[in-house]
Amino acid sequence: MLGHVNFKHVYLARGTTDLRKSIDGLAAIVTESFSLDPFSSSLFVFCNRKKDKLKILYWEHNGFWLYYRRLERGTFNWPSKDDTSSAMLITPRQLRWLLDGLSLNQKSSHKKVSATIIL
Repeated sequence: MLGHVNFKHVYLARGTTDLRKSIDGLAAIVTESFSLDPFSSSLFVFCNRKKDKLKILYWEHNGFWLYYRRLERGTFNWPSKDDTSSAMLITPRQLRWLLDGLSLNQKSSHKKVSATIIL
């Protein structure tokens, strides 16, 4: 579903967020807590206390998208809140890992190959 979205950055709200918040409440967190612009072409990802639900806020042209994901079993490997209240910048690849139930800090993965010929 997120494959068609053209975004520049992915920000995680470390720790937990009350997911009863709607678009306006999440946009207020982005503005007031993170000092970021919710109208930028970035994804803002929030997780609940039980780590089984996510909301992703995204602005596109003339309105917000609010993506919601609920796991039927298991939890997301969500980073805990540290000393800073800023959002955590991650790569699109790390977001895919997170959505697949993996850690953001994979120990190894296949290296990118830039092949120019077929052997």
